[in-house]
Amino acid sequence: MRLIIASGATDKFVYMKELANAVSRLGVECKLVKESEYSTGFPSKNISEWFSTNKKFKKLISEFKPDAVFVDRQLHFGVDAIKAKIPLFVYLRGHYWLEMYWAKKTIYKNPLMRTVIWFRNRVAEKCFREATAVLPITKYLERVVKEHYPNKPTDILLEGMNTSLWYPQEGMNLKHPCVGLLQNSNWWGKTKEMMILPKILGTLPNVTFYWAGGGGAYQEKVLSSLEKYNNFKFIGRLQYPEQVRQYLTEIDVYALVTGLDTLGVTILEAALMKKPVIATNVGAIPEVIENGITGYTVKEGDAAEWVEKLTILLNDKKTANEMSLAGYEFVKNNFSWDKMANDLLNVINKYMNKSKIE
Repeated sequence: MRLIIASGATDKFVYMKELANAVSRLGVECKLVKESEYSTGFPSKNISEWFSTNKKFKKLISEFKPDAVFVDRQLHFGVDAIKAKIPLFVYLRGHYWLEMYWAKKTIYKNPLMRTVIWFRNRVAEKCFREATAVLPITKYLERVVKEHYPNKPTDILLEGMNTSLWYPQEGMNLKHPCVGLLQNSNWWGKTKEMMILPKILGTLPNVTFYWAGGGGAYQEKVLSSLEKYNNFKFIGRLQYPEQVRQYLTEIDVYALVTGLDTLGVTILEAALMKKPVIATNVGAIPEVIENGITGYTVKEGDAAEWVEKLTILLNDKKTANEMSLAGYEFVKNNFSWDKMANDLLNVINKYMNKSKIE
């Protein structure tokens, strides 16, 4: 088999490289490419690239002769694969439709940007509609796909994790006891839950909360509600993975205060660092945290429950350690690149064999 893995997510290219290496170890000829170098089109800014990249795409297909294409974004590369009649497998990490809803509602309000979003959505929907199969990362996302495309073939494909990256090292200089939050603030659907933090900070004045990440359209909105609290510190972006590892080494508890999450990769990373974890019980969070066993989940908007569960994890070391070890074993056993590669090839073979029979 020859497989092209095309990554359109710049920040995820390193992950797709791990997957490509794992696929190659299984004896499959695999080529990893950046989508934008081979396939672009409206509404991308550089018109001259539309034609040159299309020629590169045709050359790539002609020379490599792939049996299947795997994409991690719903962009022009996927559409071009469909046009070339190559089986397309679309990897879905996020709630695409809800992200579009919030983008239109809160960011892209002017007519020009709404037009751009309309064209991008048309490309994405064609990928979803005509792909051989859509591969969501969780059961939650699989249900979302079925809401929009009830008859579309789907298979869950868990993200891989490089366990070798996550080990204790010299930590940052943080004040204890402390709770670490590592999350961006570029999508209001997720970020809005952070607005309950003032109630938590006020109830736990002796616990310091450190927020790493931020950025995006809603950082200042969140900070304006938190900066008056002495037990809140914003440390901004961290270099990945070195500074993230230092940060996770030092914190006492990891918390994901989110309005929606389709997996919660930072939960997995904290678990691999053997930290007790707690997160809002939304989206796919219950699939990665078994409440009371590998961590705690908290009802959305329930500041009192956050205080209760954080107090347990900070004061009851036995419970915190037991949950940390259980979380570590869960992630180590279920999230690996070799497992993801094997599952991906099984899925591709299933649909390609089905196609041959038909």
